[in-house]
Amino acid sequence: MTAAGPYVYGIVACDHPMPAELRGVGRPQAALELLPVGATAAVISAAPVPLRARRRDLLAHQEVLLTLALDGPVLPMRFGMLAPDADTVREQLEAGHEQNLRALDRLAGRVEMNVKALPATGALAALVAEEPHIRRLREATQRRPSYEANVRLGEAVVHTLARRAADAAQELQPELAALAVARSTGPHVTGTVLNMSFLVARQDTVAFRAAVDRLSATHRDRVELRVAGPLPCYSFTEPEVAAAATARRGG
Repeated sequence: MTAAGPYVYGIVACDHPMPAELRGVGRPQAALELLPVGATAAVISAAPVPLRARRRDLLAHQEVLLTLALDGPVLPMRFGMLAPDADTVREQLEAGHEQNLRALDRLAGRVEMNVKALPATGALAALVAEEPHIRRLREATQRRPSYEANVRLGEAVVHTLARRAADAAQELQPELAALAVARSTGPHVTGTVLNMSFLVARQDTVAFRAAVDRLSATHRDRVELRVAGPLPCYSFTEPEVAAAATARRGG
């Protein structure tokens, strides 16, 4: 397979350790190298042609970032970031040098934890007990069952479950935010009422996960919380490299 690139994984400090055994995307997996500019460096490798979003490459990309983050802050790139040549990467590192240094300093010792909130499952008993309009619709459907009545009841249940979950998620956010340095709302994910990332000190990740589990258990009749992390800090940085005019995502 022909190599192209450079493929850009992220930005680190110029003296960031690079584990010798760590490999990137492609098959065989590409060797990684640092492309230093001033006090920063881009983590790059050659990229396969064509570069596609295969599961193995998505996982390899994330593994590179997570492994590097064990030894210091990383400004992560999304999967598939290619630059035309090394000079383009150097130019962008030079242009964003001070901003990248500030971002690296801000992320030092911190990771991203993502929390998604979903309507509670198996909560019909609580719904009937706590929501009078659901109770009335259910009783009416039992008295005079029909297709239309079942549809009305089903729609009301779905809407009310989502409302209860959204209300609970809003109530719980401050407690999770108190364990974090920052938070960022992510794009809507089908089936969820909240998709939020938290910037958390690495030493606090166990406490953060425990808090999510505890809140999810306490409010299990209203909301289900799912936590993922530690993750690369995608939600809390905009690294200055491979500008849109000169870089492209692999397709």
